[in-house]
Amino acid sequence: MISRLNLLVILFLTLTGCVSLPDNSNRTETYAITDIQETKLGKGLYKFRDQGVTKDGFILLEDGIDAFVARMALIDMAEKSLDVQYYLYHNDLIGGLFTAQLLRAADRGVRVRILVDDMDMADRDIGIITFDDHPNIEIRIFNPFNRSISRIPQFVTGLGTITRRMHNKSLTVDNVAAILGGRNIGDAYFSADPTIEFTDLDVLAIGDVVKNVSSSFDLYWNSELAFPAKTIIDVPLTEIDANSINRKLYEFLEEHGDSDYIRAQRTSILAKNIRENNVNFILGDAVIVVDHPDKITSSRDANELHLLPQLEPYFKNLKKELIIITPYFIPGDEGVEFLKDLVDRGIGVRILTNSLSSNDVGIVHAGYSKYRKALLKSGIKLYEMNKKLPRKEKKTIGNSSTASLHAKAFVLDRDKVFIGSLNLDPRSFYENTEIGLVLNSPEVASMMIESIEADNGHNSFRLELHTNKNGDEQILWHGYENGEPVTFDHDPYTSFWRRLSIKLMGLLPIESQL
Repeated sequence: MISRLNLLVILFLTLTGCVSLPDNSNRTETYAITDIQETKLGKGLYKFRDQGVTKDGFILLEDGIDAFVARMALIDMAEKSLDVQYYLYHNDLIGGLFTAQLLRAADRGVRVRILVDDMDMADRDIGIITFDDHPNIEIRIFNPFNRSISRIPQFVTGLGTITRRMHNKSLTVDNVAAILGGRNIGDAYFSADPTIEFTDLDVLAIGDVVKNVSSSFDLYWNSELAFPAKTIIDVPLTEIDANSINRKLYEFLEEHGDSDYIRAQRTSILAKNIRENNVNFILGDAVIVVDHPDKITSSRDANELHLLPQLEPYFKNLKKELIIITPYFIPGDEGVEFLKDLVDRGIGVRILTNSLSSNDVGIVHAGYSKYRKALLKSGIKLYEMNKKLPRKEKKTIGNSSTASLHAKAFVLDRDKVFIGSLNLDPRSFYENTEIGLVLNSPEVASMMIESIEADNGHNSFRLELHTNKNGDEQILWHGYENGEPVTFDHDPYTSFWRRLSIKLMGLLPIESQL
């Protein structure tokens, strides 16, 4: 006889299994606008090239305020098109200001295409469909959840399918300038969250590489996994509703017109230089590396769809040094062996990642911590973020109480740099889609090395594998607290129970999903 519990389980699986997404075959394909020569940004670029410069140009956006200002200033300059692609798009201060700026651009005739992953869109359908109703705005939702049932059962029954997400992050303006990197749209990424600040990194790029960013956007935009908002969301909308929400966006912008962020947009030197086409770009060549959107629905060993093989030649050609900056680091046995082989070849390897106290995803730290001793034994220099950054060294408005590393970058032989959305974990490698730029620029590499070395251990802990008097191996954390050197023999600023819970999490057979 079937028990009541088993009957409920069967009914649950039957109901959720029968729900399917709407037909998406009638979506309209659109592509990047190529008639850009007469735009202000386009003229600036061609003036740049008329001086005999044919390389790509880029500037690093390390500070959260600068990264926000650059986005707002570029949107303000847009004349033809804005292509927006993000994994997370929060409904907070930064999200509101960013959305209001997009609305202003659309109202003056700019075509706005917004492609968002559905992970962050729960309970926001009315706002989405209202914004999408604007004649110059179209929103598409990537790998969407079905709106007819709760998300929770879809997570349960869709493990390995619905859990595979579009992690890409880019903003492209007039097909002339693009910003890529680690930042989503939300307070924590732009120094606006009073509880946490993500230390992050973006790059603002111009040149031929931007056309490749646009091609990548078009590939995702026209994918069968990108559903027009109206295909997914069946919400009745009146003209009064649309006018009301759009009016509220303008009121939101006006309400915060004297905020630090809008003031920074008006007064910052970076914003002024962007508006006047007077940015001092670092010159070099850039190459885009990107996963194919079909990665989401294909076998995990379909390497031809993956970003990693595109990066492989850069790692194979290493001669001296590799520096890895990643918030989430789960190398696996294969990754440890690969890095060990580099060290054995005489290549110095340095890794900066989050400590347990600075990591915003504890289960990921559980996956990483089991590899620390093996990495240190291999001769790899391992550093972990110190969440308690000295206040005087923080360039923030929010003055957050906790810092967390969120930047994703590699420096290769001090002449090439990767900046993008890629974490070094199985989820980025096999589950999600990612994008990034490889910059062939010793100058950018030098700037990043200088920034890392200027830290001198004040913002991170150096890990050491130590043999104690009993002959047992233990990890020591060397760093600074209030300007004074300190050493910990356990994960800094964590309780016994926190460390125990992480050890227990590490026993779970779920590393492939982290």
